[in-house]
Amino acid sequence: MEARAVAKYIRISPTKVRRVVDLIRGRDVEEAMAILTHLPNRAAQVVRKVVHSAVSNAVNNYSMSRDELVIAEAYVDRGPSMKRVIPRARGRADILTKRSSHITIVVRERE
Repeated sequence: MEARAVAKYIRISPTKVRRVVDLIRGRDVEEAMAILTHLPNRAAQVVRKVVHSAVSNAVNNYSMSRDELVIAEAYVDRGPSMKRVIPRARGRADILTKRSSHITIVVRERE
């Protein structure tokens, strides 16, 4: 049995979030939460909330034991990008892409 949580349209670049998610994939939930609490990245706070939500879903909806939970899957998909125009020298313009991401965390009990 597995439980999942998804955070969509998070206004952080997917590459920045993937660096954080790669640190916790496959670890125990308690260990992952400790890592995320002490990371200085802004993405760590968002991923921590998603992990907490996945754990709550597992405990409340599926009656799993919190001590036995492991992060089975953790991945980040690309969300829509907002395009903004920035004026440049000599009357030109550049396009700035503000990226967003979808974060998915799946937890299951240790086997």
